[in-house]
Amino acid sequence: MKVLVVCQYFYPEQFRVNEMCFEMARSGTEVTVLTGLPNYPGGNIHSEYRRFKRRNEKIHGVTVKRVPIIGRGRNRITLSLNYLSFALMASIQSFFLRKKFDLIIVYQLSPVTMALPAIILKRLIGKPLILYCHDLWPVSASAGGIEEGGILYRLLLAMSRWLYRKSDEIIISSKQFEHYFRHVLGIERRLAYLPIFAESIFEELNLDKGDCEETHFVFAGNIGEMQSVETILYAAKELIDENRIRFHIVGSGTSRKKCQQLSEALGLVNVTFYGHLSLDELPFFYKMADAMIVTLKANKSLSYTLPNKVQSYMAASKPVLGAINGETRRVIEESGCGYCTTAEDYKGLASIIRKFASEKNRHEQFGQRARSYYESHFSKSLFIERLNKVMQKYG
Repeated sequence: MKVLVVCQYFYPEQFRVNEMCFEMARSGTEVTVLTGLPNYPGGNIHSEYRRFKRRNEKIHGVTVKRVPIIGRGRNRITLSLNYLSFALMASIQSFFLRKKFDLIIVYQLSPVTMALPAIILKRLIGKPLILYCHDLWPVSASAGGIEEGGILYRLLLAMSRWLYRKSDEIIISSKQFEHYFRHVLGIERRLAYLPIFAESIFEELNLDKGDCEETHFVFAGNIGEMQSVETILYAAKELIDENRIRFHIVGSGTSRKKCQQLSEALGLVNVTFYGHLSLDELPFFYKMADAMIVTLKANKSLSYTLPNKVQSYMAASKPVLGAINGETRRVIEESGCGYCTTAEDYKGLASIIRKFASEKNRHEQFGQRARSYYESHFSKSLFIERLNKVMQKYG
């Protein structure tokens, strides 16, 4: 089968679409990816991709075609231009894709406009289109500051509804997405639930931590407005006199500088920032961690989402502590892999961190539950099996 995957982001940017495509190629599928120039999370186009370099690549058996885009920068104007430039340039490129594909898959992150070139190509070649939704639109835009009910939001709602309806099948990465598709977007067709897996590096980690008097808590991932890393910092302030509790913030994003300034203002000697690290560097911090932390803003739209970091945490047999609502809270509580409090409740987060730190005899049990739940719900082998069943309907 010849499959075109459309996604604004691809390797060397660190997104799960990478490994999904690599696994498809390993299983014998002929995969082509239509994507942009790498610029996430720093905001600037990587130097080795400037001046018309590396527009066509072969990566782990996957053919990659890149279109020129504007870097996302560090403000909302450049981010909007980044989104629009991919939708426009990839749509133009779709007219020149000469290969006869059997199936088109959109790996839909933000924004939903990345589906537009796939819809155009569907019209051109008459082949089915599967949309794999990881970020709900336009509700995700409201978390970024666009007022629900406003003119812009209503326009985004109409656009999103149109884009979603143009697909032949929609796959959702979170169970709670179904309610939004049914009751807000008015899409009644069958939705396939397919949560994403963790990268292989986390499934195969050897995490024998050894004995340590201190208790280490790690947040690993994007540090943006929606991630509410500030909740962790205020919790750390509550625990600053607990000498054996340490926090490690790994990642970068639009709010990193602001969070580092807040940490300094609060005098948080128990918090360390490490910046953006490659995937290969993360196992060190997973091994260090007694538990991993996940946080999101207290926003209804975000409660639908299961951040991908949760699968990584669980695959690595790590307990998970969350200040989060909705789908992620359901997974943590259903699996019994840790503790949860309400989103943005820093006092509640401090309380469950203190409780966890006092229960060292239970840490291994929490980790085992995390791994067990991962294997029965999120494993790569399970994902590939389910994805193949969906694809076979169109092959």
